Amino acid sequence: MNILITGITGFAGSHLAEHILKNHPDDKIFGIVRWRSRMDNIVQIQDKITMIEADLKDSVSLQKCLAEVRPHWIFHLAAQSFVPTSWVCPAETFAINAVGEINLFEAVLNLKLSPRIQIAGSSEEYGFVNPDEVPMKESNPLRPLSPYAVSKVAQDLLAYQYFKSYGLETVRTRGFNHTGPRRGDVFICSNFAKQIVEIEKGVRKPVIYVGNLEAQRDFTDVRDMVKAYWLSLEKGESGDVYNIGSGKTYRMQEILDILLSLSKASVTVEVDPKRLRPSDVPILLSNSLKFRSLTGWKPEIPLEKTLQDLLDHWRERI
Repeated sequence: MNILITGITGFAGSHLAEHILKNHPDDKIFGIVRWRSRMDNIVQIQDKITMIEADLKDSVSLQKCLAEVRPHWIFHLAAQSFVPTSWVCPAETFAINAVGEINLFEAVLNLKLSPRIQIAGSSEEYGFVNPDEVPMKESNPLRPLSPYAVSKVAQDLLAYQYFKSYGLETVRTRGFNHTGPRRGDVFICSNFAKQIVEIEKGVRKPVIYVGNLEAQRDFTDVRDMVKAYWLSLEKGESGDVYNIGSGKTYRMQEILDILLSLSKASVTVEVDPKRLRPSDVPILLSNSLKFRSLTGWKPEIPLEKTLQDLLDHWRERI
């Protein structure tokens, strides 16, 4: 089976490629890269996968890529995925996430291919949630509170529309927060971990800069999340949508406390106004019973292990 991963050089994409190589060695993995893509995350597996240069915003290059690969499965993970950046670059975020997905779908249709396609959505799609709507089910209204979240809602609904209109075998996943080794340092858990390691190594003063520590998020280890991505295409229903999450929330203060407990660094904590968002989602908590009942999936890696591995990742690199 030919498998195409968009965003293979990214955080989740690299872990997904490793999962497939380990558990489905007979499948061929292809990944989309751009000329400026950083290869750090896949350097250890680069000789086991095939990289093809293309860009989601360039429909011609995308169609050439699909014509060459003729994928049986597509994991669509590529995105502008950092919420604060979407406030600064809303049009670019929408171009990559929504228009890029349209280009992908149109290339599939033009080539008369019939792959199963996983669309990696986000819990941020739920946005403003009333107290009686927690934990969120797939049927919950979508009230996005950032340009990023709006772009992910667009991706989600476009996948549904192309399934209904053209029969594309899309499966939508709404992944709640996931973290672990290789997470970019702009994301909160990784950012905290990197600051702590820099303090350990004496390259920054002993101050941790934070944003909103009261926000509550549902965290899953990325290595568990990519197993769920695989199962979404293996067992998911075309046209359907599935929440994926741990079903437990942590306040950002708790995340910081766990990370500090895994370090001997002595620090003070300061709020950085630049890290506060124009509007923030107070709580994201998943009800993933639908997905778990269908696939038997459940997260296996404890959060403490995830955060330890994240710290060790930065200790190796700083």
